[in-house]
Amino acid sequence: MADPVEKPKFTFEPLSPKHDRAAFSCGIPALDNYIKTQAGQSVRKNLSAVFVLTPDGKTIAGYFTLSQYSLRLDEIPEEIAKKLTKHSEVPATLIGRLATSIDYRGHGLGEMLLMDALKRCLKVSQQIGSWAVIVDAKDENAFTFYKKYGFNELPSVPNRLFMMIATISKMFE
Repeated sequence: MADPVEKPKFTFEPLSPKHDRAAFSCGIPALDNYIKTQAGQSVRKNLSAVFVLTPDGKTIAGYFTLSQYSLRLDEIPEEIAKKLTKHSEVPATLIGRLATSIDYRGHGLGEMLLMDALKRCLKVSQQIGSWAVIVDAKDENAFTFYKKYGFNELPSVPNRLFMMIATISKMFE
């Protein structure tokens, strides 16, 4: 009887120089280019936090970015917005990019990345106000992916979706 193939154990880490950014490919040029050429600068300039999912401390199996965001009240569905505030904007957290390496497709890493990002957003919202998590779906596959996990469309901005922190909190109770 053959030994079962052991699945790699993945860990999340903040992006650092030890990670092999040049080898990453998810098949979407904008996401590949970002991790290869811009992510380090974004981190150094405090424009976003970049987290990588790695099986060995070097290889990037996937990544996501988080940054603070401000959502205009007129972008939020009216039935929700009228219950929120009199201010013109509400604080949010943006998952700016989320990508899985082609080499690791089919291992459920997209869900792992999203759940880790949402947990981090929830934790940060307990320290710094954030009403929702915002994502911009790059294509129809990404749109379907986010909808599957309960994100709702922001009708005023095509392919922009949101999930309220209150909903995320219930996911992890």
